[in-house]
Amino acid sequence: MKGIRTWMMAAVAAVLFVSPGLLLAVKGPKPLAEQVRHELVMLPYYGVFDNLMFKVNGDTVTLMGDVTRPILKSDAENVVRRIPGVKSVDSQINVLPLSSFDDHIRMRELRAIYGNSVLSRYGWGTQPSIRIIVNRGDVRLEGTVMNEADRNIAGLMANGVSGVFSVTNNLVVKKS
Repeated sequence: MKGIRTWMMAAVAAVLFVSPGLLLAVKGPKPLAEQVRHELVMLPYYGVFDNLMFKVNGDTVTLMGDVTRPILKSDAENVVRRIPGVKSVDSQINVLPLSSFDDHIRMRELRAIYGNSVLSRYGWGTQPSIRIIVNRGDVRLEGTVMNEADRNIAGLMANGVSGVFSVTNNLVVKKS
């Protein structure tokens, strides 16, 4: 009886300690694009006024988009370079110019879009799905929404902010 109990405990311990390794062997590493996306969204200064995009071509990652802080550009480049399997990083990230005028527009756009009862749900969570890019008074909306009506409402809200020169609505309707 004692021998059976010892054998059972050893078997349970082996399953507990070996299973994670077996799971990784069966599942395998995450695809490179998924790893890049994960690292970018985890950046500490990545917010609603920044838009980072990327392309993976073999072992080369091309970073694109617009950021409000130079540190975010260098952080993005550095975290992607450290991902196993990435041999080179081509950074085409644009750092938006410092402007108190643009900062005021950003805050008014944020209140107009995420203060709207229909659109407020897109601001929940750690990464809002509607990004507000302001460059010299021109506003660009990037990201995804659930339907065409939400896309149109976001465009209307953005156009209603005073001081804005133009609004480009690049929001994409997410396919179900």
